[in-house]
Amino acid sequence: MTEFAARIDKARAAIAASGVDALCLSLGSDLPYLTGYAAMMSERLTMLVLPVDGDAVLVVPELEAPRVDTSHGIFGLRPWGETEDPVAVVDRLLGGADVVAIGEETWSTFLLGLQQRDEHRTWIGAGAMMSGLRVIKSDAEISALRTAAAVADGVQMALRSQQWSGRSERDVSNEIRDRLIRGGHESAKFAIVGSGPNGASPHHEASSRVIQRGDAVVCDIGGHQDGYASDTTRMFVVGEPPSGFDDAFEVLREAQQAAVEHVRPGVTAESVDQAARGVIADAGYGEYFIHRTGHGIGMDTHEHPYIVEGNETVLEPGMAFSIEPGIYLPGEWGMRLEDIVAVTGGGAERLNTTDRSYTVVD
Repeated sequence: MTEFAARIDKARAAIAASGVDALCLSLGSDLPYLTGYAAMMSERLTMLVLPVDGDAVLVVPELEAPRVDTSHGIFGLRPWGETEDPVAVVDRLLGGADVVAIGEETWSTFLLGLQQRDEHRTWIGAGAMMSGLRVIKSDAEISALRTAAAVADGVQMALRSQQWSGRSERDVSNEIRDRLIRGGHESAKFAIVGSGPNGASPHHEASSRVIQRGDAVVCDIGGHQDGYASDTTRMFVVGEPPSGFDDAFEVLREAQQAAVEHVRPGVTAESVDQAARGVIADAGYGEYFIHRTGHGIGMDTHEHPYIVEGNETVLEPGMAFSIEPGIYLPGEWGMRLEDIVAVTGGGAERLNTTDRSYTVVD
């Protein structure tokens, strides 16, 4: 709870520095980041009201109030009953606030209602402010990411001894989800299994396609454990690799390694992207690398910083993100290698530690 109290203090300082009078957070990870409480996805409004001066108050549906721990005293609780208007409750708590930053995952119906309550109040998105708070992970957060990564690594390792040919992508995907949960994840958010030509679609949805000998298979998996995300991709080949695969895979490995070695405090996010992209382009595969090199990770699978051309964010210790270059030949095969890295004082720590060679399976 000491960490949550410190986060509230930092948020209040950010509010003051931004010239904002109050911060309002509803759905999404920003709310549990500050309070430890995740709002249930519902038509009933939950919203934290954090003024620049004064106490933080969490407005919740009365039937959800028993789920909220207030013993720490970090914020007060304002339950609202079924016949109350929660928008009016929030409006009263905002009082004379002229400028309010609102969480960017707040449902539009609630924002529109608040705007109608006070037409003179100015509303701005809280995304940049909250990203600035969340982008540098504490030691405890890096530890949580490391733990989640270890579970995902264990699943990838277990898949190396499984039968692949003759099974559908969906069957393997379901096995992955089950293994993530058994390993300790609260949720298995995705289990991409892209076999053969399906691997050329980076976000392929596992289908009824039966995996065949000669297929390359992209296996991108992840979920959440203790509130923090895992995300890693490894490659499997059923029997003999397809034509041209070995040469391209060596390029991919070199590109990922070049990006990891480039990571250190003081370089920009886009320069990490360039380190991977340059290797792939020089080998003649540039047009087949069709996405950014990586994304930040924490409580959300995708968050700042994004490792992409044009992002001049300077890396600092505590930032965590994926490095996942890919090569995708439409109609033939795809390949991707993904590790989560954390920026340290002298470089990068890979949180995923499994072998990055492709695995030959039956």
